[in-house]
Amino acid sequence: MSTATDHTEESTMNADTRQQDILAQLSRRGEVAITELSVRYGVSEMTVRRDLNQLASAGLVVRTHGGAAPAASGSFEPPFALRSRTNSEAKRRIAIAVAQQVLDGQTLILDGGTTGMAVAEELVGRNITVCALNLRVAEVLAADSATRVLTPGGLVRAGEASFVGSQAEAALAAYRFDLFVMTASAVAASVGFTEWNIDDAAVKRAGLANSRRTVVAVDGSKFGQEAFARICGLDDVALIVTDESVDARRRDEFTVAGAELLIA
Repeated sequence: MSTATDHTEESTMNADTRQQDILAQLSRRGEVAITELSVRYGVSEMTVRRDLNQLASAGLVVRTHGGAAPAASGSFEPPFALRSRTNSEAKRRIAIAVAQQVLDGQTLILDGGTTGMAVAEELVGRNITVCALNLRVAEVLAADSATRVLTPGGLVRAGEASFVGSQAEAALAAYRFDLFVMTASAVAASVGFTEWNIDDAAVKRAGLANSRRTVVAVDGSKFGQEAFARICGLDDVALIVTDESVDARRRDEFTVAGAELLIA
């Protein structure tokens, strides 16, 4: 039964905000404890358990004795549902900054993933032509007839809804785009941009090869990380748009390596 105390606690930080922060903590640290989260949010352990149970029911976390752990290993691509609830505010700020890089009348390729979705939401209604590398992104952009939407065709990757395969790569090669807004699973100064899925990485390389300029939209949690398939080096892109969670040391490391950063 809910108590007056529980209702008071819920009002200090709503459940959705707490749960997003829990996912962010898991992304950074790998495991969280109920007692620690209770202190962090100023709520009862019962309230934290309820948050963790809701996240576990959605398949986003795994309950452990006294806490929770990520639902997916760091060696594999986290599911879309988990990524969509992680660092969502940072992705929104990044999307706004990326949209400002797009000029009316331009042709562009827009990548998929949760950050690509955020960018699509900022671009919908603009007088531009967009080749969407993801069915979800295409659906968002097609909501307004002012925005012309292309899709490359090919296979649709289950779960992610991204276009993959040789047909998608060949379709991109038939055009010359003004801009490629690319996302990535990870970025490190030593290896550049990497992706968990090799088919997604191949399509991204095709987008890079057939665009005059590439801007990468990637939140701070991806910095200093490496995924399985390499996309390209830092010097292959014009600009990296990220958020303020990237610390000064990391920013300096990337600047020395020749990358241009825009902090949203």
